Amino acid sequence: MIKASEIMTREVVSIQGSATVADAVKMMKEKSLRALIVEPRYEGDPYGIVSETDIVSKVAAFGHAPKQMWVYEVMTKPCIVVPPDLGLEYVARLFANTRIRRAPVVEGKLLGVISVSDILRKGDFVEKPKELFIEDKLEVAREEARTICAEKGPTARECAAAWDVVEEMQAAAADQRTKQKVAETASSSFEQYCADNPNAKECRIYDD
Repeated sequence: MIKASEIMTREVVSIQGSATVADAVKMMKEKSLRALIVEPRYEGDPYGIVSETDIVSKVAAFGHAPKQMWVYEVMTKPCIVVPPDLGLEYVARLFANTRIRRAPVVEGKLLGVISVSDILRKGDFVEKPKELFIEDKLEVAREEARTICAEKGPTARECAAAWDVVEEMQAAAADQRTKQKVAETASSSFEQYCADNPNAKECRIYDD
């Protein structure tokens, strides 16, 4: 499965939250970018992101002066981040559920940026579509819950609801693992029986 680190854009352009919106617009034009990653203010501070949509809807639409507004006033922070080993299908599902188009790829430090364009242009989902398994869906649900709680607060109803979904999926995953283990045990036991009794009728039905 293709991972985020394999299709992300490694050349990341970032900006400080204390920069002006005019600075952000200039940088976007020069680099032909639709968004910039906003650098953390200190170690442990989350990453942010400012997009062309943020600037158009929060600045241009209200006639504000870009030279008199700061990036931190219009950016999204904390923003959703993607671990480098997250598979393409999981990234796509995360984007769909959170309605975002791009996210920084982070593992201790900023490694790159992954976007819907990267998925479309570099992904293999057309030739090799892969359905998410319960464990995969659970991991995506955890990421979504963390993001919702970071945005809404740990005591918000939305945060509790998101973790309720995670708990339900955990229960379903545990049930699936139990059933699979039982099936594997039964299969293994039958194979051992046939090895011990090769002439048994129920074993010979598999002979050609």
